[in-house]
Amino acid sequence: MPNIKSAEKRVRTAETKALQNKMAKSSLKTAIKKYYAQIEADPANVKAAYNEIASKIDSACSAGIMHKNTAARRKSSLAKAANKATEKTA
Repeated sequence: MPNIKSAEKRVRTAETKALQNKMAKSSLKTAIKKYYAQIEADPANVKAAYNEIASKIDSACSAGIMHKNTAARRKSSLAKAANKATEKTA
């Protein structure tokens, strides 16, 4: 436990930020799961769903929650799933 007042504040802010990052990661994971479920249920609206999830991933990347290469890999994976779903319907 820190003895200096500024160090105590740093510990508190670090805990707060860690919780915020954890919430953001969790909500992003949930959104990705919902995206996959939506692809299975309604392949007609895949493009709109992809644009929405890609936007969420980009905002997580710009907030520093996710590395840019990880974000690119996730978006690529989601795009492949979307393309596969549209091929099934066509």
